[in-house]
Amino acid sequence: MNLTYKYGFNELELNKEKIKKIFFYRICGTGMGAAAILLKQKGYAVEGGDSVFYPPMSTYLSSTDIPCHKLNEINADYLKKFDLIVVGNVVPGNGDEAKMIENLGVPFASFPTTIGVFVLKERNVVGVSGTHGKTTTTHFLTQIFENLGMSPGYLIGGIIENKSSSFLGKSDYFFIESDEYDSCYFEKFSKFQNYCIDHLILTSLEFDHADIFNSITDIEKEFETVIPKVGKSFIFNTDYPSGEKLFKNFSKVFDDKKWTAYGNKLSSLNKSGPSNVRTSEHGSEFDVCLENKNVTFRTNIIGEHNILNLTTSILFAYQEGFAVEKIQKAIANLKMVKRRQEIRGKYRETVVIDDFAHHPRAVEVTIKAVKAQYKDSEIIVVLDPMSATSRSNVFQKEFAQSVLLSDKLVIVKPNKKTTAKAWADLDCELLKADIEKAKKMSVELVSELNELRAVLEKLAGKNRVFLILSNGTCLGLWSSSFINEIQA
Repeated sequence: MNLTYKYGFNELELNKEKIKKIFFYRICGTGMGAAAILLKQKGYAVEGGDSVFYPPMSTYLSSTDIPCHKLNEINADYLKKFDLIVVGNVVPGNGDEAKMIENLGVPFASFPTTIGVFVLKERNVVGVSGTHGKTTTTHFLTQIFENLGMSPGYLIGGIIENKSSSFLGKSDYFFIESDEYDSCYFEKFSKFQNYCIDHLILTSLEFDHADIFNSITDIEKEFETVIPKVGKSFIFNTDYPSGEKLFKNFSKVFDDKKWTAYGNKLSSLNKSGPSNVRTSEHGSEFDVCLENKNVTFRTNIIGEHNILNLTTSILFAYQEGFAVEKIQKAIANLKMVKRRQEIRGKYRETVVIDDFAHHPRAVEVTIKAVKAQYKDSEIIVVLDPMSATSRSNVFQKEFAQSVLLSDKLVIVKPNKKTTAKAWADLDCELLKADIEKAKKMSVELVSELNELRAVLEKLAGKNRVFLILSNGTCLGLWSSSFINEIQA
């Protein structure tokens, strides 16, 4: 394999001044698209290409004035005009695309390396990491600091209504979703390794991404590599054993740094909370302990998991010297990222909610949040396990427990085999049987869009909610005529 022109962080930094034109190869990923916009805002000539352009990222990119090409309509000679090729994580290392890129004679790099060198190295970087809540917390922090009068930079791995997913900003702060998934085929380590993180937030930590990690220990090792490099502060959730373990193993690293613990389970490490959480259909009230004093905060945000995400945002803002009264005002009215408890409208008098949840814990807390918001309605959950991990049997038993708060359930059977290491496919028939044994409720199993549409038609009605949990297209539901039948 010829990787002569592969640029790691140091090589790219040394050659930074030579680069003017950049091509993002497989630009339609959320991280790739957001990174491309940052480089365009920095003044570089940016183009991109992909094999297929799906909404919402395709719609988003079309509004950015970044020229985007179908990859079958351009050739190697076209790519040779660029000074750098940024390679997306979906490019396999043993495929023709990788061989072509390696033989162009053009430098190539991953997008984490690229934004690390061109954007993050010169900023005060707040990395938001963890199994759950990265996107939401990054979005909360961005809004809060905007409400506090700052103009932060950010990169959020999701689509935000009426707003770019990434922005350079004018203040020194830069908030970035920092996930543990690997960077690309030639950088098999977590993206956050090259993010030049000054402040690390760890929202949660448990096993996921079974296609690249064998165990939670493998994921912990990625954090063990980055934690000693964190320059200024560390905020972590002690509800998760791995998060607490990491802090205890690295406590000496933080002797001269700020560190803060939070979580639902108060402990000798965590005295911050949140505590006394009160929820209504209009929002939440909760207390956070700041310097040994409980302070009440009110927000329009609903859901235990979202209050945790909001708590870490409050703790960071307070740590940075902002007054409590200003933080209270800054969190009062926040927006969610699209596909996070997103109310799409009504289908035949049934409220339709779209959510990205695909891990058992995320599924459970999302159902709980929606039940709190719609106390007088039946919650009909559509579970679409489409990630490599969720369509494996890693969480076979956990999924059966995670959906028990729903009133009715539709399971979408995965249409492709898992790529998780050393795990078999999720047994949907067994999952259905286990749920029906644990709780007497209607469970439907579908594998085609027309079957799903027929079930939704049958179950629609007043005082009902369709909670559709999927990190994919849900058998193409979101691009079908179903969208046209939803009333705003």
